[in-house]
Amino acid sequence: MGSAPITSRERVIKALRFEHPDRPPRDLWTLPGIPMFHAEALAALQEAFPSDFTGPEFDYGPAERARGVPNQVGSYTDEWGCGWEVAETGVIGEVKHAPLDDWAALSSYQPPWEMLDGADFSRVNASCARTDKFVLVGASVARPFERMQFLRGSEKLYVDLAYGTREVLQLRDLVHAYFVRELELWARTDVDGIGFMDDWGAQQHLLIAPAMWRELFKPLYAEYCSIIHGAGKFVFMHSDGHIASIYPDLIEIGVDALNSQLFCMDIEALARDYKGKITFWGELDRQHLLPFGTPEDVKAGVRRVRKALDDGSGGVIAQCEWGLDVPEPNVRAVFEAWLEPLPAC
Repeated sequence: MGSAPITSRERVIKALRFEHPDRPPRDLWTLPGIPMFHAEALAALQEAFPSDFTGPEFDYGPAERARGVPNQVGSYTDEWGCGWEVAETGVIGEVKHAPLDDWAALSSYQPPWEMLDGADFSRVNASCARTDKFVLVGASVARPFERMQFLRGSEKLYVDLAYGTREVLQLRDLVHAYFVRELELWARTDVDGIGFMDDWGAQQHLLIAPAMWRELFKPLYAEYCSIIHGAGKFVFMHSDGHIASIYPDLIEIGVDALNSQLFCMDIEALARDYKGKITFWGELDRQHLLPFGTPEDVKAGVRRVRKALDDGSGGVIAQCEWGLDVPEPNVRAVFEAWLEPLPAC
């Protein structure tokens, strides 16, 4: 009698632990415009290639400063009081009003504590128990560097970091305190994994000197990992751009799965140095291949990733982001290629 098929939750855990899952787990990300404008195609793709991940059921408390509707043409204000402008419906937009443009506002500024004070996590554990998928709290729960940029403005923040101003460290600690409390709330639930993020890479290098990153920001992520691992859960992180210089640091502090733009870096070098030490949580090239390639080009990209990183033992997740500029056949091609047999060694 054959053994029962493993569940999605078991498959993801096996991949994270390098325990030879039956196949790489699947994970589809969509920009807001995809369910808005391509709901039927999205439903068909999800039926053909079901995700091995899901999220919990929960509510944060009402945000006192939030105004307007995100992802629609126009302006909105987020829960931290940052003013966003959206030029195209279905995309996230850009911050154009930074509440701390003048450091004089810092002394009276507070994060949206009311969202955590009023959070309702009463449905989280039941929603985890109802599914056999891996329950992941999304990668944007904590994002200290990006939140600092939204609050201060990117240009001013980089100048502050270069000069080492006292206020920029105060801002970092204020933002970090909020995210620590948020992660501690999630750590007390039954979710399987918790994610955080910050986009640290430009096209060819880190956005700040690696030494500065290690001094000012690595300790924050180390504390996040400690909270998450202390609760017996897996750590997921996302960071765009060329971040090869901090891969060993992220491995050192305990990141279990890292979503990064592999095609901005040397995939084969990443495999040589870090394969078997961290799970590569995607991703496929969304700058060139996904929007502009053919389905066969896309499959060739997946095969390159698999040749470098996938030996069947785990450590890879078949993740793909579907943006508004990406044809549906190319997204389908991604998941088809991840189901192809591994090439013979």
